[in-house]
Amino acid sequence: MKFNQFKCIKSKFSFFYHGLVSLLALSTSITSPSLMAFDNSDVLSSVKWEEKFFNPATTEGDVIFPLPCDGAIVFRKVFIPLSQPLEDYSITLGRDNDEWGFVEYSRPEHIAGSFTDQDEKNNIQGRYYLIAKYELTQLQYESITQGNCPKPSKKLLLPQTKVSWVEAMTAADKLNVWLREYHSEALPSEDGQLGFIRLPTETEWEFAARGGLSVTASEFREALPPMQGSANEYIWYAGAQSANGNLQLIGLLKPNPLGIHDMLGNAQEMMFEPFRMNKLDRQHGQAGGYVVRGGSYLTQLSEIRSSLRNESPYYDEKGAYRDKTHGIRFVMVVPALTSSDKVKVLEQAWLNLGNQQVSDEGKENTSEPTPLDTLANITDQLEDEKAKKELEALRTELRANAQARDEQRDEAIRSSLELGAFLCTKLKDDGEFYARLEGIYAKSCEKDTADETCMKRKAQLDDHKKVLDFMVGYYADTLVSNALNYRFSEIEPQTQILKQQMQARAKSNLNNYLETYWDHLQHYWKDGKISKDAWLAACKATD
Repeated sequence: MKFNQFKCIKSKFSFFYHGLVSLLALSTSITSPSLMAFDNSDVLSSVKWEEKFFNPATTEGDVIFPLPCDGAIVFRKVFIPLSQPLEDYSITLGRDNDEWGFVEYSRPEHIAGSFTDQDEKNNIQGRYYLIAKYELTQLQYESITQGNCPKPSKKLLLPQTKVSWVEAMTAADKLNVWLREYHSEALPSEDGQLGFIRLPTETEWEFAARGGLSVTASEFREALPPMQGSANEYIWYAGAQSANGNLQLIGLLKPNPLGIHDMLGNAQEMMFEPFRMNKLDRQHGQAGGYVVRGGSYLTQLSEIRSSLRNESPYYDEKGAYRDKTHGIRFVMVVPALTSSDKVKVLEQAWLNLGNQQVSDEGKENTSEPTPLDTLANITDQLEDEKAKKELEALRTELRANAQARDEQRDEAIRSSLELGAFLCTKLKDDGEFYARLEGIYAKSCEKDTADETCMKRKAQLDDHKKVLDFMVGYYADTLVSNALNYRFSEIEPQTQILKQQMQARAKSNLNNYLETYWDHLQHYWKDGKISKDAWLAACKATD
């Protein structure tokens, strides 16, 4: 497959869309300390609502922001395991099915977070954006948009529907202005820019709906995210066994793997960008109405899926279009170009895309020109303007192909590292099991190895020794293959990303085995020795 088939040619933003981005960006001009770590644990001091009226299913990691009328709204962090300004995470959205292919067919996408994620020692772990834990309720919508504060009540915990796309964005605008005026200290910031609220992009929404980093690659591609139990426990859909034709209160069902409720079913959710059709590996050039995602309480369960998307008009014959199934879920992000300093960093990162050489120690190597540098020099020396433009276009295409190649290589490295870590766990299990069998045989058959029972135990012992030898050999083969195919500078960054992925999937214990595997790789690079016995012993000693 050609590399340019992996390029997703996008023109997602119409003039209307660009105008909204500009308006929202202007509202974030208030500055704050660069990379300020925010802690809104004291937000509840300004909230008078009982928690059941804004967070009926409290979970660790909830991020709470104040609302007008002494209210609150809850968000969840969605992590991306990359931290550099031009780094983004490769994902595949949509579904691999020709039915409604012009709407939902799978396509490559990329996602990046807005805010820097730091550990307790201020080490950068990656990035994240924030997405609302629940669909915006009638109580919250009225608190944001009405002059008189509503009295909190259970019936107002239904998702707010029957609002137009512009009204949804107007609510976001009002909340942004209010937060900046009264509670700017509660907002996260990045590089001096405060976060702001808007509707989600399709990529932000679908990444979160599928479970983000909390699920495996195969689970991410399933029609529905992983569920412990039946769909009735997670999704409000059409029929007497579920919603029975009625919109339902927020937070009654179980959340998805990221702790987010009702992304599928109940109310369809409006997206930020206009609807575009799918044209195999890219989106079609026509921008239409707005996108709604996730299905509703009137959608059959057989039709609900993470890839489900539909188009709705901004206006009908009566004016602004409103639908009884359309709801709102906000995200919180920051502008991409946060400062002049960041622009300088981005400029250099852009020049390095597809054109960067690094040494085996992981440092940028500028001592020798790359082939693309040579091509650029040749282009600069030409006097024929037409030829110069053609060569520059060729160079851009080559850089894009090289960048796509590097991203595919990085994904392959992460898969190989995860396999190595898993094989290390197998060596531990198989090695310990063989050691127990060997101990039993030595203790019970020390005096009479010809005994029939002992002969059976010896045969069992020999069989498991073959299995263990095979696993050790397989472990060694994968390790040597990685060592020969990739360099330290290529593998080392991917180990850090994989650690974050496994942490998000609650498989942090696998990180210890990854460390063991990574240590073995580095020793092999240094001495070239295939130390099967030592590798087995190290994996057995890993906890």
